[in-house]
Amino acid sequence: MDNGQRCLSLRAYRGILADAGVLLSCSADEGTAERVTVLFATDDSREARPGTLFVCKGKAFKREYLVSAIEAGAVAYVSEADYGVQAPCLLVSDIRTALAVLADAAYCHPSGRVEVCAFTGTKGKTTSAYYLRSILAEHARRVGAHAPALLTGVEFDDGIEHGESLLTTPESFTLERHIANAAAVGCGQLVMEASSQALKYRRTYGVEFAVGAFTNFGEDHISPIEHPTLEDYLQSKLLLFGNCHVAVVNLDMDIAPRVLEAARACERTLTYSMSDPAADIFLESRSFVDEGIRMRVRTPNGAVGLTLPTPAMFNVSNALAAIAMAESLQVDHGDISRGLAHVRVPGRMELHPSASGRIVGVVDYAHNGMSLETLLTDLKSRYPDREMAVVFGATGGKGVDRRETMGEVAGRLADRIVITEDDPGPEDPADIADAIARAVSAQGNANWKIVLDRPEAIRLAVRETKGEAVLVVTGKGDDPFMLRDGVREPYEPDGVQLERLVKDL
Repeated sequence: MDNGQRCLSLRAYRGILADAGVLLSCSADEGTAERVTVLFATDDSREARPGTLFVCKGKAFKREYLVSAIEAGAVAYVSEADYGVQAPCLLVSDIRTALAVLADAAYCHPSGRVEVCAFTGTKGKTTSAYYLRSILAEHARRVGAHAPALLTGVEFDDGIEHGESLLTTPESFTLERHIANAAAVGCGQLVMEASSQALKYRRTYGVEFAVGAFTNFGEDHISPIEHPTLEDYLQSKLLLFGNCHVAVVNLDMDIAPRVLEAARACERTLTYSMSDPAADIFLESRSFVDEGIRMRVRTPNGAVGLTLPTPAMFNVSNALAAIAMAESLQVDHGDISRGLAHVRVPGRMELHPSASGRIVGVVDYAHNGMSLETLLTDLKSRYPDREMAVVFGATGGKGVDRRETMGEVAGRLADRIVITEDDPGPEDPADIADAIARAVSAQGNANWKIVLDRPEAIRLAVRETKGEAVLVVTGKGDDPFMLRDGVREPYEPDGVQLERLVKDL
């Protein structure tokens, strides 16, 4: 064992790739393959050590990475190309599939020892994951078990490692390591997000999902480097059910029939809805209270009453998804109610009211047109007589459609807009802001400004608020960095800034 991995022969790994249908050839003969012992497998040349099986992955892969791994002690490599080095080569037809099955085998299929619960959807994945984790943590506390592990786009905590996430769903070796860590410390469940990119590129291919939820669907991530079409985006998300025991499906989606058809691959399907009483988990009633939203939810095991600490009605659907997941895991209704009563989701619908109540500050992660429309529509219905001001930008280098969709939504629904930067990456933030401004103006809304310095944009939005207002700062949530030209620069989170500014009032 090394870092949680098991010791296998090269012949065993060759067999794993053959069983997956991706092995083309092995340059080592039978005897050599049996004698070569693999102590560690990785796709990162910096991690290579004596006894490593190195996986050559990525369009930007360079032969020098392989040479470096061999110099560090790699005994064989897996690749779609023969690089002619002095080490046995396992030649494969699909490096992504190979990567997933090798990682799963190296860590001895850890998802067979932990109940992995995954959410996919255009929006709300992180919120739903935190809701479910809070429910399962309450259950674990009551029965004296280890708290569930968590993998989200915000943070990860597998019981051994904890930190800030770089990807919504990590690459296969990292993902399998986190699941193995959770198993090693005795976590009963691991709650995670399954992004469309992770599903499309098979990062999760080796993972056995105890339960997987498809929460909602809308246009996002459509670009040459992500999903070329909306259909490709949908098909990628539907891959969730390929290795899933229980499917959870939101009936309130237009595409629900297609999702239900894909869910037939699972042993069982649970549905939920805010409007369709035929759903297995159904919102019977809800009302706004000072503490948030009071709900009564019907489930196959009877009704559960609870209070969700959020003013946002759209989070009710996220809560129903988490409740459906918990039902599939046979969690007690008391644990569901208590778990949701105390839940906090970093950077998602965080409230920062001024002492007088004149300004209701809101920080959220809404970073596409669909999420922003849901957020602003919900807040306008809750605070119909207040000015709606919004500070936002759009990411650079990906999701280019967000500039138009977010600008269009803000132009229609916001009274006052400050356009700023949001992880511009390789692009000039001024170009991104200009594209957003054009979309805002196309809605006939002229009450906008461009302030590229994000902290100054937030300060300006607060300063220029005269009457009662809801002031929304969205896009980055709880992020403590700004991504500029490949560098993650330190950034004071939006919520910290907004809290200080409204207090100064």
